[in-house]
Amino acid sequence: MTTFNERERAFETKFAHDAEMQFRAVARRNKRLGLWAAGLLGKSGDAAEAYAMEVIRVDFEEAGPENVIRKVAQDLGGKADEAAVRTKAEELLAQAKVELFQEG
Repeated sequence: MTTFNERERAFETKFAHDAEMQFRAVARRNKRLGLWAAGLLGKSGDAAEAYAMEVIRVDFEEAGPENVIRKVAQDLGGKADEAAVRTKAEELLAQAKVELFQEG
């Protein structure tokens, strides 16, 4: 195998790894955002877990975080506005990325 082919394979491998890590970070963020919102809604235990799974599923309906932000903000009503949900989502995504990096 030539050096060029080796480099190409390395870039493809890195790209696939980075895409997987981004997917995992977003899924982790969505679950935690759902659990956070569930807490604000007074849900706990299985009800909170079920709501978090709902938030995760919503992310598959459309690309990007907007549908997740919109759903959570609508569900929370006056308990948190869209800006607060967006801020919390960004914070949770950053935490998820750090955790995944530390986990290796």
